[in-house]
Amino acid sequence: MNTLKTWILMGILTVILVLIGRFIGGAAGMLFFLVLSIAMNAIAYWTSGSMAIAMTRSYPVSERELPEVYAIVRRLTQRAGLPMPEIYVTPSPQPNAFATGRDPKHAKVAVTEGILRVLPSRELEGVLAHEIGHVRNRDILISSMAAMLAGVITYIANILQWGMWFGMGDRDDRDGGNALAEIAMIILAPLAATVIQLAISRSREYQADATGARLVGDGNPLADALEHLEAYARQVPSGFNPATSHLFIVNPLRGQSIVQLFSTHPPTEERVRRLRAMRISH
Repeated sequence: MNTLKTWILMGILTVILVLIGRFIGGAAGMLFFLVLSIAMNAIAYWTSGSMAIAMTRSYPVSERELPEVYAIVRRLTQRAGLPMPEIYVTPSPQPNAFATGRDPKHAKVAVTEGILRVLPSRELEGVLAHEIGHVRNRDILISSMAAMLAGVITYIANILQWGMWFGMGDRDDRDGGNALAEIAMIILAPLAATVIQLAISRSREYQADATGARLVGDGNPLADALEHLEAYARQVPSGFNPATSHLFIVNPLRGQSIVQLFSTHPPTEERVRRLRAMRISH
């Protein structure tokens, strides 16, 4: 299913870019953006995990620097039958975490500086189990690609916006309809990026919660952590690129009211309810 979603995501990107090319350059623009979309899809597939790390300014840490996290992740990956992922720290005071990468062999798990300061060990284990759940469920590729491609779409829309301000692409034969179409693309391209995120994020969080709870053997540590992380997300700014918001275990932009219209996560209250209702046999 995730492989199918990946191909659908690539198709959506291609359509969006070709439409942008049509509106700003006619047939030549369509051809240029078709070639661009093919290149971007290839780059996204092979490097989306590294790009997600770069977009969040995360940096690698050694086991000597972060022994507790390494010990927890090693224990969880052994239970899950997965290789040890690379460990990163994200420079943000907001407690949060995410997993990224092309597949389990190239997985990367990142925790923010904030989460290392505030969560007790048991809750941190619940959070890391959730992220290992994403790796085990093989949905890190689709989420990593969405982060990169959403960023690309938004970046192109920004270029178009500034270009129109300075008369980029003015043509003698442009009529009002074409101008309106370009304005529509400037508005709709970032919206399309958000729709891509919405399409992949909600159900996978429930699945990763359940997988993580089974790895720990108890849903309550993750449930407790989610309640704490949700409260922090409403109070502590993250500084993250909105294109990466769906990667994190809780929406890092939760405190911004406009973001509620485009939430990439299911309600934390429902996630907590499901976790506390789980019956895990030992």
